[in-house]
Amino acid sequence: MRRAVLGLSLTALAAVGVATAIPAPALADPPAPPSEATARAELSGLTVATPGSMDGYARDKFDIWAKQPDGCTTRQDVLARDGKDVSDGSKSCQPTSGKWYSAYDDTTVTEVAQATIDHMVPLAEAWRSGASKWTADQRKNFGNDLKDPQLLIASESSNSSKSDSGPADWKPTNKSFWCTYAEDYTHVKSVWKLTTTDAEKKALGSMLDTCKS
Repeated sequence: MRRAVLGLSLTALAAVGVATAIPAPALADPPAPPSEATARAELSGLTVATPGSMDGYARDKFDIWAKQPDGCTTRQDVLARDGKDVSDGSKSCQPTSGKWYSAYDDTTVTEVAQATIDHMVPLAEAWRSGASKWTADQRKNFGNDLKDPQLLIASESSNSSKSDSGPADWKPTNKSFWCTYAEDYTHVKSVWKLTTTDAEKKALGSMLDTCKS
């Protein structure tokens, strides 16, 4: 069972009349960004290429929010992993309350429905930079990647503002996040062997310049 009750069994809780909504401990810490030096090396190693065609693209080809081994969806696992004071119903994967920090715009979301999950490298960007040639399993793994810093909480407004844009066309309004954003974005592209453009590479380099040594 993936949720603990801090030393009390559900039976004991029921006996004393405690509500069934219980704290859901984080599954793990979010993947840490690489160091600035690693990100710069990875950025240097990215292949610059002309973006590919969007022909055939569809979000459902990435099978996002698929079931994870714990029986919960990827979205539910990210909400549990990255939230604070997250509670859910008994034996349920879906959080009912909590707080989620959106680093893109330095805001905290307190309503579950407004805590959207963003793909650091947008699915459309992945498609035009190499994912169109992947197998269905590769795209599913990318769309549900919990190992790399690819999935993060974002407020509805920041997620909508970013949409399918990469750093050449969009940057977080929270400038203090630029360093981490560039490190994470570069790392995901490097791990998944996705291509970049001159404009994107320049934008990532500029954001890495905001990192404090």
